[in-house]
Amino acid sequence: MATIAEKILSNRSVEKKKLGAGEITECEVDYLMVNDVTGVPAFEVFEELGMPMIREKVIVIADHYVPNKDVPSAEQAKRLRDYAIRYGIENYYWPGFGGVCHQVMIEEGFAAPGRLIVGADSHTCSYGALGAFSTGIGSTEAAAVMATGKLWFRVPETQRFIVEGEPGRYVSGKDIILHIIGDIGVSGSLYKAQEFYGSAIRSLSIADRITICNMAVEAGAKAGIIPPDDSTFEYLRGRVRGVYTPVYADEDAEYEDTFTYDASEIPPTVARPFLPENTIPARELDVAIDQAYLGSCTNGRIEDLRVAASILRGRKVSRDVRMIIVPASQKVYLQALKEGLIEVFLSAGAFVSGPTCGACLGGYMGVLGEGEVCVASTNRNFIGRMGHKDSLVYLASPAVVAASAIRGRITDPNDL
Repeated sequence: MATIAEKILSNRSVEKKKLGAGEITECEVDYLMVNDVTGVPAFEVFEELGMPMIREKVIVIADHYVPNKDVPSAEQAKRLRDYAIRYGIENYYWPGFGGVCHQVMIEEGFAAPGRLIVGADSHTCSYGALGAFSTGIGSTEAAAVMATGKLWFRVPETQRFIVEGEPGRYVSGKDIILHIIGDIGVSGSLYKAQEFYGSAIRSLSIADRITICNMAVEAGAKAGIIPPDDSTFEYLRGRVRGVYTPVYADEDAEYEDTFTYDASEIPPTVARPFLPENTIPARELDVAIDQAYLGSCTNGRIEDLRVAASILRGRKVSRDVRMIIVPASQKVYLQALKEGLIEVFLSAGAFVSGPTCGACLGGYMGVLGEGEVCVASTNRNFIGRMGHKDSLVYLASPAVVAASAIRGRITDPNDL
């Protein structure tokens, strides 16, 4: 009668006992990820503990302010590098060798079914797309994992989301998760685990599944999990590190709530400022934009770039719009070059950056000025998220971002 979350936490519990929702337990963690923003304070706290590091579990990925945008970020990056070298951390990803942390964790084979992974970044829940229990933690907690390899958890209640049917043209994982968040709200899954089922979910690419689990936290979820299937195993073949054991919910598992959706009724969807729950069909908006941003850990994968290129090919970005495209990793960038996608983007009038979190968090490479409007494939549209407090961010899929860049207004790609 156990859910996936309950089973994974039970399997990793140091007590090795069956756990139910609400119980508190200490668990062995498979991997810990820190980035340039969260890693430095984590290392500082770790050094105060005066303990040896379990470095084989630690992955360090520089991504938020890289390449360095100013002197403070350069100093931060240097400190991160110095820590990684000092402690002999083998899994250290520097610009030119990595990319956005969550993309790197997945494509480098750290994420796998049945694993328990924590990361000092809220979108660590992305790895649930491969059947892992993964969740974001703070830098102090990360220091504890560096020292002990363990962390305490409260076993979350689980909600089940069933999406059946065939998604319409240009409807992606981003539209599905925005639709769900629009339904349940940004607190609708507070400290819950989300499990996703249904024919529509099974038909999605791994990239779209990652997008869905990435944004589970935007509904307050502790984790988002999609049961592994043949698509998962094929993706992991030749990529995954070590062995793994898939975990599935029991047929009689108890869920706190079940939500059912018809994929054919989900349109290309946009979340208006200033919350991801503020959703509306793209077709119902008529908003002029200053910037179209394609990238981030949510939608910067090769599949996302292919969709955008299919729309931009032979067309031009509106002269009133700057379009910024940011591949999620070095490997994605290289694949986009091989497929000719970068040429398509440049020919259309887009600006292409190297891998970085960049403007997603208002860092750089596309920060918004006062009153500017951006349609973005990122995950948050809070006040000031991508720049000035009086700027506006609309969340959308890569297809909507590309179509909007061409029209100069938020556009349903089916209307081009």
